[in-house]
Amino acid sequence: MDLLTTTAQKSSFAVKTAITVNGSLHELEIEPWTSLLDLLRERLQLTGSKKGCDHGQCGACTVLVDGVRVNSCLCLAVMHDGADVTTIEGLGSETNLSPMQQSFVDHDAYQCGYCTPGQICSAVGMLHEGHAKTEDDIREQLSGNVCRCGAYPNIVAAVKHLMASGQEGTR
Repeated sequence: MDLLTTTAQKSSFAVKTAITVNGSLHELEIEPWTSLLDLLRERLQLTGSKKGCDHGQCGACTVLVDGVRVNSCLCLAVMHDGADVTTIEGLGSETNLSPMQQSFVDHDAYQCGYCTPGQICSAVGMLHEGHAKTEDDIREQLSGNVCRCGAYPNIVAAVKHLMASGQEGTR
């Protein structure tokens, strides 16, 4: 049993929350101060989203909430009661990658891979928003996602390729 589960069971502050993650409904009792990132990683064991800075500055924790990209480290899980959350695990699998995941592989758009889940979720959200038209737009709209390895040219190429193909990045 993890620390959050133990604490939630003992706490009189626990709040009932229902959240759909990657298509599965989870009815949980969580403390109101639990971040969406901690709920995903610690309670639901979905460790693809990373805790990079825990201040919303790096984008490693980016997930999609009702199709909109958010920094999950800055969101309280209770704020998303009833929401539909998609993490990197929900976009595809090892044997059935989403188009965006495949484009990242095809364009070698990762090095260490730490930022990759957040980069991919952010790119999928950006394509759904439909505002990016040029490489400069892609760079600007993904600027909240930091890659310490410097794979930016390949990330932009992967997104540009998918954008040109007319695909949205999800299955």
